[in-house]
Formats: sequence, structure tokens, C-alpha cells
Amino acid sequence: MSHITSYIQENLNRFLDELFVILRTPSVSSIPAHSPDMLNCAKQLVQALNFAGADFAEVFPTAGHPVVFGKKMIDPSLPTVLVYGHYDVQPIDPRNLWDSDPFEPEIRNGAIYGRGANDDKGQLFMHIKALEYLLRHNKLSCNVKFLLEGEEEIGSESLKAWAENHKDMLKCDAILVSDTTMLDEKVPSINCGMRGLAYLEVEVTGPNKDLHSGHYGGAVANPINELCAMIASLIDSNGKITVEGFYDDVLDLSVEERAMLARAPFEIEHYKKSIDINEVKGEVGYSTLERTGIRPCLDVNGIWGGFIGEGSKTVIPSQAFAKISMRLVPNQNHKKIAALFEKHFIKIASPCVTVKVKPHHGGQPFLTPISSEMYKTASNAIQEVYGIEPVPTRGGGSIPILADLQDILGVNPLLMGFGLERDTIHSPNESFLISQFTKGIEAIVKFFEGYSG
Repeated sequence: MSHITSYIQENLNRFLDELFVILRTPSVSSIPAHSPDMLNCAKQLVQALNFAGADFAEVFPTAGHPVVFGKKMIDPSLPTVLVYGHYDVQPIDPRNLWDSDPFEPEIRNGAIYGRGANDDKGQLFMHIKALEYLLRHNKLSCNVKFLLEGEEEIGSESLKAWAENHKDMLKCDAILVSDTTMLDEKVPSINCGMRGLAYLEVEVTGPNKDLHSGHYGGAVANPINELCAMIASLIDSNGKITVEGFYDDVLDLSVEERAMLARAPFEIEHYKKSIDINEVKGEVGYSTLERTGIRPCLDVNGIWGGFIGEGSKTVIPSQAFAKISMRLVPNQNHKKIAALFEKHFIKIASPCVTVKVKPHHGGQPFLTPISSEMYKTASNAIQEVYGIEPVPTRGGGSIPILADLQDILGVNPLLMGFGLERDTIHSPNESFLISQFTKGIEAIVKFFEGYSG
């Protein structure tokens, strides 16, 4: 048994007690009433960094929720790793589907259950505990900085400007992130790229008020019907997005690159069974993993309008709304895609309705070369802990701020995540296996022991 493994086992109960304090704080960034909880959680992380041995840790105000910055500088001549994470969490709805209180974490079947257990409090806390071990045993071989934000779940709206204003303070040689999943606890992986995001809200307006569907039905365009028809036209029968110019900047991978990504083990029947579907669907000519990693997509995330209360009310609604997201791949620009979508959506609208498109948050996709020293160090660390070489993958989700940090600081991020699909992040009963939590700490320790810039 390695020294770090022994240290984790001896201190695991304390680690969990400390983590549970943070998990109990309902730091839901999208709900204004939780603003005091956001500040409280940030202060808790400062305390955790100080206890681990940081030279400096402080809460910094932003235009939105606060940022936590901390550092341990052992030698300015050595390389510096910036650890990025976020302490804000998703709302808990629907509450009735949780098997336990979302903000009263508990352990069941070897896993921590609670909102933020995985995304991202549990995973960022692994880095704090890794720092604690490295400093307690004089094993840290590079400088470490922490950037922990409170707005990732709402698009990191304030962090880009804050990071630009504090660029010198954040200066580093690499960005390390644990906010993603790996393929399987028996088949580890490293995420070397993520898709970008363009997120918009659309509004379709017909008559100037709700109308009696008996008096006006069949004579007046129904905004909900019109919206549904417009949405249906956005993807063709081959799974291609019909927005003009959408694919202009998409880079197609070579046969060799696709073959490398195909090393990832994937059982289509298990995939379908895990989410109770009869068949998969997507862009023709690509596998399921390619559709979620190297190809862009468009999805409706919410749609509403008219009467949806209990009972009946026969109206033609005045308005209908939808929220639409597009996941983007390297070389696509989220602002350009949002503009192309707006132009296209207005163009396909019937003259019977008027349309408004409101852009929400977005972010750029990014890639980290697997030939980099950082990737190799992470690969070696994970192989040592899991006993198998990790598979390079690309994530289908988005962490928009990482592309901004890559641009601002001029260094690449690497996603060394330890979550699993079973953890159901963003959904009820979010969880994080304790075995993944402890292996994550161990792998992060070995990464820092081996990193030389």
C-alpha cells in the first residue's frame, strides 16, 4: 500500500466530514435568494485552502457571485498549475424525485449522495485534500494556484472580466480541471477537449392576446403550432442541422483520429438500457460517441406557452417560447453560430407571427494535445492508480470559461475528471462514489509529484 493510499484511509472520515459541511451549503447560483449561501460557501473554501496549507486564500467580489483564489508558491522558478473548479450547483428540482435531502449529504452503497457531490464540490475538494497531503509530506514539486468560481452553472458570466483584470495573479503554465466524467471506473479516461455552447431563447408572437379557440381556431395562426413547425425544421432526416452556414467552420477528423477515439469501450445496448430508450438517433455516418464528442448538435431544452394549469382552458395563446442550445466543436465560434441561428430562425418564420431571438450564455470549444507534457503526466498518474492506461476522449458537455481562460492566460486546460455517468449530475440523486473520490485524490497527488512543466 502506497503512502498516499494509507494517508487517505487514515483520514477519510475527516475528509468526508469536511466535504459534507460544504455540500450542506445550498449554493445555487441561478436563484437570487441563495446569494448569501454563495458567499458562505466561498468562505468555507477559503478555510479549507488555509487548512490544507495555502500561502494565501481569499474571497474576491465580482460583478456576480464571488471568486475564491488561493495559492501555494514554493519556488517562482518552478512551473505553476492553476486548478479550476466551481462551487455553485444546479437547482434541485424536481425535489420529489430525490431519495434524500439534496443538501443533507449521506452515504449509501459506497457513494456520497447530495447536490454537488460530484459536480463540482466533491471533485474540487479532491484537489484541496491532495494539496494537504503534498504539503504535510513535503512532496509538492511545483507551484499551485486555485481559481474556484460561483457561476459555472449559469455560464460564468462574471469570471471572464474578472480573470482579464487579474491576469497577472492567475499566471500559470497549465490549467488542471476535475469537473468531468471518465468512461468507467475500470476503464479510466482523460478528457482532452470539450464542445462549446450557444444558448438562446426564442419568442413567437401571434395575436395581441389569448383568443377563444372556438371563435378563432382555424382562422388565426397558433404561435405554439408555428413554433413547433419551426423547431421541427431545424434538423433534417439525416440528423443535420439546417441553419445556413452552421457547418462552415467544422473541422472533420481524419480516419486515424477517429480510430484513436474509437478505442474507448462502448456497448450500445448497455447505453440504451441505462436511459430506457429503444434506439439511438443522431447525425448519419457517425457513431454515438462521435455524435456526443466530435460533432455539433442542436437541442430544445424547454418549450412553453398557452394554458398548462389543471383543468382546461380552450385558448389560442398569444405567445410561445423555447430555449435552444447548440453544442459546438473546435473551430466553431459561439457568437457567430448564435447570429446565424437568429438570422435563420427569423427567416423561416411565417408572416402570421413575429419572432424574437434572445442570446443567453455561450462558450468556445477547446482541445488539449495528447502530446503535451501535461497530458502525459496525467496519463501516467491515472495509470499508476488504476493499473491501466487511460483512453483519450472528448467531452460532449461544455465548460465555456475554460476556452476564455485558455485565451486570456495562453495555456491549455486539461480535464482530469473522476465522475461517472451513474452519478446523474444535474438530476435528482446526484452522487459520487467514495472509491472515485479517494482514487481521484491519489491520482492528483501523483500528477503533482510528476509534473515538471
